[in-house]
Amino acid sequence: MELQKYFSKFLIKQRKRKLTDREYFLTTELNKILGISVRNIDFYQEAFSIKSSSKNHDVNYERLEFLGDSVLGTIISCHLFHTYPKANEGYMTQMKSKIVNRKNLNKLGEDLKLISLLQHTNSGVALGENISGNLFEALIGAIYLDLQYDTCKKIVLERLLTPEEINKLENKIVSYKGLLLEWSQKKKIHIKYETMEECHINKSVIFRCNVWLGNEKLTNASETSKKKAEEKAAQRAFYILNKKENILGKPKTL
Repeated sequence: MELQKYFSKFLIKQRKRKLTDREYFLTTELNKILGISVRNIDFYQEAFSIKSSSKNHDVNYERLEFLGDSVLGTIISCHLFHTYPKANEGYMTQMKSKIVNRKNLNKLGEDLKLISLLQHTNSGVALGENISGNLFEALIGAIYLDLQYDTCKKIVLERLLTPEEINKLENKIVSYKGLLLEWSQKKKIHIKYETMEECHINKSVIFRCNVWLGNEKLTNASETSKKKAEEKAAQRAFYILNKKENILGKPKTL
């Protein structure tokens, strides 16, 4: 009871405190995104703060990113568990991976224009290619601390990552190489990737990958990196094999 009184007084104090122009802008934009009024702007200021070259500015989004990653994982896991009552653990793991993988989180963060909410853009620190996805997770962490789990879950599934958007990812293949590995393990067939580095006349380096199915060379592909070459070759191998067998199996939803 005393704890409730303390937090009530704390929240009233927060609301009464006059917001700076930057705080007002952040609050207004977040209210639009979340569809609900934020309570403690401090959580969101931390979520949209980045590392600075200055030693005096230690607060940044990384702690909330860590928390948001776990909270989002729990929300998505529970959603998939109830949405696909007949799906096995492997299918739900695949679906979760499609939803919370870095590429998809980056897209979600970009769609919400979260970079525009950054509090310290003149720190001289370069933003990484995954900054939008990192900020998305930090935002989830801030929502969880500010509005508690049930409200956070509601916002995620009704505003930020709706079931309709999740359903669109069902047929999306995140990694052809990973998909072929899982298929080959089930079929007890050995798939091997043979990747070689080639130097061309213009001195550019190209990686050529051959995909072997047992003793048969199935396909090959070339790219500017080993990882890209293997994924491209795996994609070509998938299309060849998928004509013969149904590699993708989809359970029915409710």
